[in-house]
Amino acid sequence: MVPYLLSAPGLALFAVLLLVPLVMTFLLSLNSFSFYGGIENVWQLGNYADIVADDYFHEVFLRTFRIAAVVTILCAVFGAPEAYILRRMKSPWRGLCLLIVLGPLLISVVSRTLGWALLFGSTGLVNQGLMALGLIATPIEFMYTETGVVIALTHVLVPFMVLSVWASLQRLDPQVENAALSLGAGPLTVMRRVVLPQIVPGILSGSIIVFALAASAFATPAIIGGRRLKVAATLAYDEFLNTLNWPLGATVAVLLLIANVVIIVGCNRLVERRYKQVFE
Repeated sequence: MVPYLLSAPGLALFAVLLLVPLVMTFLLSLNSFSFYGGIENVWQLGNYADIVADDYFHEVFLRTFRIAAVVTILCAVFGAPEAYILRRMKSPWRGLCLLIVLGPLLISVVSRTLGWALLFGSTGLVNQGLMALGLIATPIEFMYTETGVVIALTHVLVPFMVLSVWASLQRLDPQVENAALSLGAGPLTVMRRVVLPQIVPGILSGSIIVFALAASAFATPAIIGGRRLKVAATLAYDEFLNTLNWPLGATVAVLLLIANVVIIVGCNRLVERRYKQVFE
C-alpha cells in the first residue's frame, strides 16, 4: 500500500500534464466547425473523414514523416561516429569537444533556425561561398525547401543522438576491441561485429527521440519551410490560429500523435527482434 501512496503524486502529475490535455484534444477533435457558427458541440468523426479523404492532408503527413525519417537517418550517420570518436578522446579534448557538441542545446531553437535562414539566403554565406569556389553559378534554393528543413533539423537534433549513443558506449569495454584486433579482426570487422551491436540500443533510443521531435517540430519548418512547405505541426498551428478551426487542428494533432506512436513502436519491435541478444 505504501508504494502506491508514494507514487500517487507522480501519477497525479502525469495525469494533469499529459492525460488531461490529450483527452481534451481528442474530445475537441470530435466537434464540428462552421465559419458562421464556430465550434459546435456535436460528436462526430467528420474531421477524421475529411483528412482521410483529402489528398492535401495526405501530402502534408507524408512530407512530415519523410523529413523526420531523413533527419533521423542523418543524425544516426553523423551522431553515432561522433559519439564513438568522443569516447576515444583523452582529456581535456574530450570535454572541450563534448561542450562544442552539446553547446547548441543551450541556445534557443528559434535563434539557431534564424541563423540557418541567414546562411541559406541567396546572399548568405553558404551560397556565396559555393559561388566563390566556382562550384555553382547561381544560388541554390535552400529556403522554403525540404532540403533546407532537413539540414536545419539535423543540426538541431543531432546532439540527442550523440547523447544516446554516448550512454550506450559507456557499457562497452575498450579491451573487447583490443582483444578482437589481437585475434586478427580488421578495424571494419571490429566496428561491425563488436561495436555496432553494442551501441544499437543507443542508436534506437536516439532515433526514437529524434524522429518524434522532428515529426512534431514547429519552429524550424515554419521558419525555413515557410507557409508553402507545410508539415503537420504548422498545419495544426494554421488551423488553430488562422482559420480558427480548432476541431480540425485538434484532429491533425491527434493523428500526428497516433502515427508517431505506431511508427516508433513498430520500428522498435523490428530492431529489438533483429538484435534480440543485445537487448536481453
